[in-house]
Amino acid sequence: MPRLKELFFFGLAGTAGFLIDSAVLYALKGAMGLYLARAVSFLCAVLGTWLINRNLTFHHRSSKLSLGQEFIRYLTMMLLGGAVNYLAYALSIHYLPTVRDYPILGVALGSLAGMVVNYLQMKLLLFKAHHADHR
Repeated sequence: MPRLKELFFFGLAGTAGFLIDSAVLYALKGAMGLYLARAVSFLCAVLGTWLINRNLTFHHRSSKLSLGQEFIRYLTMMLLGGAVNYLAYALSIHYLPTVRDYPILGVALGSLAGMVVNYLQMKLLLFKAHHADHR
């Protein structure tokens, strides 16, 4: 049961990240283009998902790091999932005219592609201690 709860909140964080990512992308795509705007929107989504994951998904675990160190490590780890995410996004934008017309589809494809990588990194590498120290 704890694993299902963890997966539920991870999915919730991913959904919130998808919404943040999409909103920022659509807000910036006219000024920055589809590729640079996606890089900025990804960073915004990372911040949002970190806050949700550390406070809900993995609240019972600890990284044993300061908040600043934890966020930097989270961001660094998300770059691997983000690379998978961005690659799927960029390829779908480049090769699929429908995705180019509706870039939210590319965000969705990228999000799904990076989700497994990100979950395993969070569970196995960052939030691995079972009893969270209350900071």
